Amino acid sequence: MFEPQRNARNLAEARAVFAALMLAVLTLLPVSAYAQDTPFKGGWTLQPEGSSLRFQSVKNLTKVESSRFAGIEGSINEAGEAAIHVFLDSVDTNVDLRNVRMRFLFFETFQFPEAVITARIDPAALSDLPTLKRKILPLSYDLELHGVKKSFDTEVAVTYLSDDLVAVSTTAPISVAAADFSLEEGIKKLEEAANVVIVPSATVSFDFVFARNAAVETTVAAEPAAASAPASKALEPEGNFDPKACKGRFEILSRTGNIYFPSGSANLDPRSAPLLNSLIDIISRCPGLVIEVGGHTDSDGSAAANKRLSEQRASAVTRYLVSNGIPEDRIVSVGYGEAHPVAPNDTADGKRRNRRIEFVVVE
Repeated sequence: MFEPQRNARNLAEARAVFAALMLAVLTLLPVSAYAQDTPFKGGWTLQPEGSSLRFQSVKNLTKVESSRFAGIEGSINEAGEAAIHVFLDSVDTNVDLRNVRMRFLFFETFQFPEAVITARIDPAALSDLPTLKRKILPLSYDLELHGVKKSFDTEVAVTYLSDDLVAVSTTAPISVAAADFSLEEGIKKLEEAANVVIVPSATVSFDFVFARNAAVETTVAAEPAAASAPASKALEPEGNFDPKACKGRFEILSRTGNIYFPSGSANLDPRSAPLLNSLIDIISRCPGLVIEVGGHTDSDGSAAANKRLSEQRASAVTRYLVSNGIPEDRIVSVGYGEAHPVAPNDTADGKRRNRRIEFVVVE
């Protein structure tokens, strides 16, 4: 008659022992960071080796070209504030001189070395990510490019890889119009340089992988980490350039239109310095070549005055190069006046294009 009571007591004791063991095991297991204060606990850092940022452009109406940026850095702080820095010098079209055109004629990286994407992700929206593994989220973001900052809306896919690793990617390509960022002139320069017609917009797609920072003992949500200096991000041959690469670069720099003088003056505008400093680097990597600095004007005024002004402007550029370390015997300064226009002088735009400084290798 005591057997049922004994069995019940044994069962209760077994359950109590099992519960105690489970409690002990659970206290030894690490608590998921997602179950703690915020999914962004400790902050996150972009992993460039596992991330990609690509853009697709169309030329001659039907030819689609895909390019990427090799240099990207980014972070998300504990508040969910994200910042991605895109080093525009790192543009990679798979063709060296095409990269140079994109840098100097389109992005004008000597003035605008990076694009910055900023956004805020609501931590609460990701609290169930470890369970769902993947979520589609609406996202408002700001893009600062070529000196212009604009706000946009899109949606992204957030994928849980582990407690310390997540991926954020576009669900569909994002359209970016050249006109939104004052890049129409850059499109024209590319078209003239490559003799093509370019659709004045591109589609952008990305796949970013973020890893949780190792140090999680933070008490105040920090600002997104500042990116490192964008120097030496360009994808190009190391050391000296071969003659073909040198000639191509001088031809491209001659098309920029970013050497400035006041009207009727031969005094270099300080805004010319970024481009001229890039030119100095290229000349120094083209040893043995003699470079002609050629001045050109529009047709306003007398031919003699224009010839004199073009000579003075070419001399001003030559002095800048020599004063910054280029040997004087490697530079030839020539003024052509109005003799070699590249556009008709009957429009303001044509005259602007004719007022230029060109760089060519002296054969």
